[in-house]
Amino acid sequence: MQIVRIYADDAGESHFEDLAFPLRDHGEIGRLSELIPASGVIIRETPPTYDYDWHTAPRRQIVVLLVGSIEIEASDGEKRQMHAGDLLFAEDTAGRGHRTRTLGGVTRSSLFITLD
Repeated sequence: MQIVRIYADDAGESHFEDLAFPLRDHGEIGRLSELIPASGVIIRETPPTYDYDWHTAPRRQIVVLLVGSIEIEASDGEKRQMHAGDLLFAEDTAGRGHRTRTLGGVTRSSLFITLD
């Protein structure tokens, strides 16, 4: 399973990294990852006009895009578009952070899984 990670380096600049979560065969129930310890879930809606300037992630979290699309810009200048069903592993809790804006003119729905 693919997930996009955004993280800050030692100089505080944010970067993207493509990760593959390893999944193991568990027979009839499918393929599963190892348990990822989490502490909570946040459900969020943002308006079609959402355009949030530079900010850091408030905590380590996995963001599941449920409805809509976004463009995220890392401080190194790279931009990525993410769409419903995509996963973002946000770890840039320090440094310059990233910018996020909603694409497509629709209300965006997201699920935030806060990590221990």
